[in-house]
Amino acid sequence: MDLRHLEYLVAVVREEHFGRAARSCGVSQPTLSSGIRRLESDVGFPVVRRSQRYEGLTPEGEKVLEWARRILADVGGLDAELDALRGGLSGQLRIGAIPTSLPCVSLLTTPLSQSHPGISVTVQSLNSRQIERGLHDFELELGVTYLTSEPLKGIRTLALYEEHYVLLTETRGPLAGRDEVTWAEAAQLPLCLLTSDMQNRRILDGIFHEAGAEPRPTVETNSISTMFAHVRDGHWSSVMAHAWLHVFDVPAGMRVIPLVAPTTTSTVGLVWPDRDPESILARALLDLASEVDVAGSLRR
Repeated sequence: MDLRHLEYLVAVVREEHFGRAARSCGVSQPTLSSGIRRLESDVGFPVVRRSQRYEGLTPEGEKVLEWARRILADVGGLDAELDALRGGLSGQLRIGAIPTSLPCVSLLTTPLSQSHPGISVTVQSLNSRQIERGLHDFELELGVTYLTSEPLKGIRTLALYEEHYVLLTETRGPLAGRDEVTWAEAAQLPLCLLTSDMQNRRILDGIFHEAGAEPRPTVETNSISTMFAHVRDGHWSSVMAHAWLHVFDVPAGMRVIPLVAPTTTSTVGLVWPDRDPESILARALLDLASEVDVAGSLRR
């Protein structure tokens, strides 16, 4: 069985399109299609359901896909181990991070690149469910997500920092002179918040509910930068994770006020598959993470 044909299968499932899969593999579409037919000949049954377009996998193909992902991940892991034995790490480390955690990722990848210049890093902004799926499907080596609230299954964890929440609001607004604001008071403001498919929003809704309040945002988005832009340019306020103040300055005419009653935090950390052997590239970043004061950097 040719490993390249397994790569074609994984690419087709990822892209859900034969042409895009071929481009991602650096081959022509006829070459990719021929490779998948060879794979089907090797295993003795159809793997891909197809007509003129990709229509998914056969039940047998789902089993082949599971093994293909595992085999390719193991081969990639072996290559990285051999590079390490030769004196240096190389390869691609794929990280999925929830949007509210993105400001902390560079605090880890920067020292990683300095210590191991042969490692290239890909960071994707994903929600927690996508991270869980990516780890399970061998499409990610590491995730950065919440360790509390909705814990993922089948993973190992390393806590990085406690996320706390602040109100970003107009300096001349109704709460301008306050040193702290309750969640119930914040709920009465015109708000711009993340959409409900984002775990951060579900956490915030839970805190509002605990405070006996129900926010009614007039703008919702799955993009932190879009949310920040609306608050900066419009009349909205927003509840933000404090980590984003590490990236964005507080806009002119606005201020940040701590939220209380209740004072709540959520643990954010690294997650990786609970299986051995671990990815050597993931382990390189995990070892560095224990030496980096992520919480202190975000606090400053």
